[in-house]
Amino acid sequence: MASVLNVSAYLFTHIADAPELRPTLRERAVAAELKGTILLAEEGINLFLAGDAVALRGFIADLRADPRFTALTTKESWSAAQPFGRMLVKVKREIIRMDHPTIRPEAGRAPAVAPETLRRWLDRGRDDEGREVVLLDTRNAFEVDYGAFEGAVDWRLERFTQFPDAAAAAAADLDGKTVVSYCTGGIRCEKAAIYLREAGVEAYQLDGGILGYFEQVGGDHWTGECFVFDEREALTPALTPRPPVPA
Repeated sequence: MASVLNVSAYLFTHIADAPELRPTLRERAVAAELKGTILLAEEGINLFLAGDAVALRGFIADLRADPRFTALTTKESWSAAQPFGRMLVKVKREIIRMDHPTIRPEAGRAPAVAPETLRRWLDRGRDDEGREVVLLDTRNAFEVDYGAFEGAVDWRLERFTQFPDAAAAAAADLDGKTVVSYCTGGIRCEKAAIYLREAGVEAYQLDGGILGYFEQVGGDHWTGECFVFDEREALTPALTPRPPVPA
């Protein structure tokens, strides 16, 4: 029986006191018997947590009481066992490393496409203006191999810091098209869409990422599972752990 709540969330918001905030959040998470990882940086917060549903939702509610995190939205899934081995809270230079300090989503995000809107576009093969839609996978190649949107562009990235160079090399192919960047939970594709728009590409981000799409739409236009960075390894479009591979 799936009784462990898993929550993923991120928010680009200015955090001037990340080193001071770190022990406070860790103390609260440990007291709630949660496990997982919280990343803090000047640009925002990124977290993957699992535990008792009441305790975890209470932790998130307390976090949102801080005005900096009021807008934090979560994606929930369930597992039969705790998928994390310990509770970590880390301070980083970026909550998702791109090595382009001018890309600052906390100052204003790129336009987002709702999952239902993307499904409609994919059903029609065009966006609402009649433009060709290009789905751009911003994840690492090994993640893409678990599953992806049908026909999505995959640059075989080994790490996200390679995205800017790959985008520059492919800019001509994206000209005149509506590009929707996507990733697991939204954090990478949010930075990616901003970078692309600054390069002159008509780019959008998939709101909520793949997991948000699964939650709102299901598996339409998707093949395979979605890799996740915990012991579940991958989730199906029903947001359940992938079935065990037969020995």
